[in-house]
Amino acid sequence: FPSFPAESQGQTNPIFKDYLPGSSDLPEQNKPVEPTSLWKQTSHAHNLPPGLEYLSQLDRIIIHQQVDLLEAILGTETSSKYEIKNHLGQRVYFAVEENDCFDRNLCSPIRSFTIRIADNMGREVITVNRPLRCNSCWFPCFLQELEVQSPPGTIAGYVVQNWDPFLPKFTIQNESKEDVLKIIGPYATCGCFEDVDFEVKALNEMSTIGKISKYWSGFVNNVFTNTANFGIQVPVDLDVRIKAVMIGACFLIDLMFFENSLDGL
Repeated sequence: FPSFPAESQGQTNPIFKDYLPGSSDLPEQNKPVEPTSLWKQTSHAHNLPPGLEYLSQLDRIIIHQQVDLLEAILGTETSSKYEIKNHLGQRVYFAVEENDCFDRNLCSPIRSFTIRIADNMGREVITVNRPLRCNSCWFPCFLQELEVQSPPGTIAGYVVQNWDPFLPKFTIQNESKEDVLKIIGPYATCGCFEDVDFEVKALNEMSTIGKISKYWSGFVNNVFTNTANFGIQVPVDLDVRIKAVMIGACFLIDLMFFENSLDGL
């Protein structure tokens, strides 16, 4: 009997095994395809970190910073508070920044902080730690690094700033400090009357699988307050631990590029 190619017998051609979502083009025969096993969800629901089960269902996350009237009137920095919502606007988590008055007002954009994220039952499910580090391309050995824990005390991953003379670049790492994804921002982060997008890319920086967006929220709000609205779009099958790290990355991007009142106009 004649022999048939493996793909005609129901077997999957390895060319398409690791095809990334978000691209309309099929990978070429001679083009290396980057594995997605580092960022795809592999754990069953009962093995997920407690409190992150709902994240496994989301491909869009909205982060809304609450307005602080004292900060708006007096111009002083107060502890930031955020609501983390699904695409329908329903609150999923609540986040509170912890640090002292000295850090907030003297070291504002580069300040160290701990952000504690709790679910609607008040149970802390994610902890984000940022040490005091440099925020300048002239000091490439001491750039930003952020640690995300979920549950608190257990490392979920890291956000590491990469040196680049022109673009904001970050690497998302898993709990073993293995590179998983890249985040690349625009040349200019002061989007005039429009959203500012930071693209989430595969490690080869060719395939875009999502984005973190700073939403334009109006002239008055952006000039007279520091409040920010962000959106995170990622594949629904992204590992929930990496989704938690992406939330941490959003906080870091906010502090680095949009903390000052006139940023983001």
